[in-house]
Order: sequence, then C-alpha cells, then structure tokens
Amino acid sequence: MAKQTKKQKALAEAVDANKLYGIDEAIELIKSKANAKFDETVELAMNLGVDPRHADQMVRGVVNLPKGTGKTVRVGVFAKGAKAEEAKEAGADVVGAEDLMEQVQAGNINFDRCIATPDMMGVVGRLGKILGPKGMMPNPKLGTVTMDVKKAVTDAKSGQVEYRVEKAGIIHSGIGKTSFPTEDLRANFDALVDAVVKAKPSGAKGKYVRKIALSSSMGPGVKVDTTGVAGA
Repeated sequence: MAKQTKKQKALAEAVDANKLYGIDEAIELIKSKANAKFDETVELAMNLGVDPRHADQMVRGVVNLPKGTGKTVRVGVFAKGAKAEEAKEAGADVVGAEDLMEQVQAGNINFDRCIATPDMMGVVGRLGKILGPKGMMPNPKLGTVTMDVKKAVTDAKSGQVEYRVEKAGIIHSGIGKTSFPTEDLRANFDALVDAVVKAKPSGAKGKYVRKIALSSSMGPGVKVDTTGVAGA
C-alpha cells in the first residue's frame, strides 16, 4: 500500500469515515478541502443492489446535468449531406463519414462523444472494437443514433453525461467542478440520482440504492446519508 503524503493524511483526517453526511454538508466539505492546483472534478459513486452480469439488472442511460459538467466535450458526428451540415452548425467538432471512419481506424479519435445518423451505422459498426471499449459506440437507447443531430450535439455539449453500472454494481460519474457553487452541485447530484433511481431495472430485488459517496479528484470519499433518496 502506497504511503500517504502529509496532504493526503490531513485530508483523510478531515473526514469522519464512520459518519453519514447530509448532501449539502458533504458537498461543502469536499469543496473546502479541494486544494489541488487544478479545478477538481466532484465525483459521485452509487452502490446499487444489482448484478450487471444479468441482462435484466443492467443500469445504463444518459442525463442532462442542469448546471453542466464544467468540461469541454468534443463531439464527433457520423453523417452525410444536410445532416452533416446540421451537425457542424450545432457545434460538432468533427464531422464525416467513411473519411472519419478511416481516421478512427488510424488511431485519430479527436472526440469524447460520438453521434451517428441511422444510415451511417453500417460504417460505424466497423469501429465497434475501437469505440466499444471506450464507451463511445453510438446507441439509439442513449440518443446517440438519431436523425435529430442538432439536439444530440447540443445535449452533449451542454452537460449531458452517460452513466453505466460497473461489474461491482457501482456507478461512477462526475457531477461538476469544485469551483461550482454548492447549490449547482446539489442540482446536478439530484438530477443524476433521480435518473438512476428511475432507471431501476426489473430484475433488481431488495434495496436498490445501497450507498452513495462523493469525492473530489484528489480528495477522500465522503459517505452521504441516503435518507429520503428513493430506492434507498
């Protein structure tokens, strides 16, 4: 186990590992202890009562964070003709068809989110082994395979995040930056938690939301009191 630095030790001691903090209290504690030289991301971790190895217990979706993420998201769009022009006008960073496929195959992935029109999925399908492991494969269920290119690009740019439960039954997602006001982080927290609760799969049995914790990029985890959270 790596030895803690004095700064890490001081941060850990500032948090009571046995205490469940109120949501606003947890956010304020994280903000007050964030002292990295960069604007740290506030991360949320939700431990759910699901086993994602079973198809009827998978939890996955997208949610628009009302206060944004604080990150600049590069959007790539696979489209042709009028839809390609629509994507460019909406602010997409990279737009193309077979030419964009060749760029990705060559290892040049100059985007963080990927959107495609339905007619381009034959092309995009060839990139499954590249985009799939990166979590960037367009999916109609997530709104990233669509003819409404303008909305998809705008959503991706304005604070939409994708969440997906991991093997251990945990969802990790950023909900903003430590420079955000507490009320903005709280609004994003509520939006994400509400979306995950509404996405409860049919196969989930017993307690659904088991634990929630918040942390900053460089800070310790702070356990959140889930009293009042639906499904907890």
